[in-house]
Amino acid sequence: MTIRGRLTLLFTAVVSALLLVFCVVIYLLSERHRSNEFYERLKAEATTSAQLLFGTETVSLELFKLLDKNHLTVLTEEEIIIYNDQDSLVYESGTDYLQVTKALLQQVREEKEVRWVQKGREVVGVLFVDEHNHLVVLASGVDIYGFRKNRNLLLVLAVGWLLASFVVFFVGWVYAYRALLPLKKLIGRVDQISTNRLDLRVDVANKQDEIGQLAVRFNRMLDRLEEGFKLQRAFVSNASHELRTPLTAITGQIEVALMDEDPKEWQETLMSVLEDVRQLNQLSNGLLALAKVSMDESVVKFEKVPIDEIFWQVRSELLKVYPHYTVKVDLSEFSETNSHFVVEGNEALLKIALVNLVENGCKFSPNHSVTVRFQVLRNTIELHFHNIGPPITQTELPTIFKPFRRGINSRNINGHGIGLPLTERIVLLHHGHLQVYSTLEAGTTFIMTLPF
Repeated sequence: MTIRGRLTLLFTAVVSALLLVFCVVIYLLSERHRSNEFYERLKAEATTSAQLLFGTETVSLELFKLLDKNHLTVLTEEEIIIYNDQDSLVYESGTDYLQVTKALLQQVREEKEVRWVQKGREVVGVLFVDEHNHLVVLASGVDIYGFRKNRNLLLVLAVGWLLASFVVFFVGWVYAYRALLPLKKLIGRVDQISTNRLDLRVDVANKQDEIGQLAVRFNRMLDRLEEGFKLQRAFVSNASHELRTPLTAITGQIEVALMDEDPKEWQETLMSVLEDVRQLNQLSNGLLALAKVSMDESVVKFEKVPIDEIFWQVRSELLKVYPHYTVKVDLSEFSETNSHFVVEGNEALLKIALVNLVENGCKFSPNHSVTVRFQVLRNTIELHFHNIGPPITQTELPTIFKPFRRGINSRNINGHGIGLPLTERIVLLHHGHLQVYSTLEAGTTFIMTLPF
């Protein structure tokens, strides 16, 4: 069942139930009023009959029975029965509708007024007492007109309830349609969106209601998806190009070597192929690392790690591979009592980020030197990586962290444009941020900020 159908049925059920309760209450109140009014009339008839027959000014029994026989009494099928204090019958209208027991008479004497229903007749028993009499008077009758009015009222209420329920269902159906119309339009637009039409957006009619907020968030999700698809296409295209270049070079060199029978030329070719294979291996490792950190951060394990110790390990390993590199360290923030160099992170990923930043600083510096400075701030630690190499232009700074983007200053330096995007992704994964400042006078400084 659709939401529209469920809303309509729920709305109709709730309102119909309330209307039914309202109709039942009205009918019960009307029935109570009819019953009370009829009992009061029976009581009046009983008191008047006793007064006329046994009061100070009386009429004869024969005359009173004559009046009753000719239906001159007010109530339909009225019956009057009177007993004295000896439980002897002193008057009966003659219709003989009621069955009276001594227990019932005693109850009337004790309670002075008793009301009940017997064989569809409403009966009232009252105690009549004066100077000479101590009588129990029973009056009964059938409230034909009252019952008829209540039946008519019940019919009117039932018909009204059915008509009102139908109107409520129709109004609910129309209202649910109008309320869900924006959602229906949203569904229609969503059906039009595909991987080839991620530029489409859903219309936002009212940002204040829930459907409008859903549309806004859906558009934001589409923005992220469109950006992700663009990055994916660019990544695949650039990765294919970067992988094709060394493979093409390797293929060409092997083909040339096969045409040459000089062993010396083969050796030179093998050395060149080996260098291309190393670059290809480095590129593959970079792509794998970039894919790894692009996964959901929930799959990456975090723990307390000493960032300063990881840095010293990276420095030592890097200098073994590249002995001509120089990594200077500013130790002004270090002290025996300083314990603010422990961060929450993944040691392997942080090591990759530090290797990239230190290696880039040495690679792009004319003297292959980088200066690293630790700075402790409130709840964060900053690592500054400074070199005096050619600056990054202001137009290239906004794109420096995008995959396969390389600046003008890297034309004569080996690389694939993966290190910095990978490093930024690792830093973001650790809830930090990576900044870069580059000028001709001051050189280039990368600042990696990590929270404690």
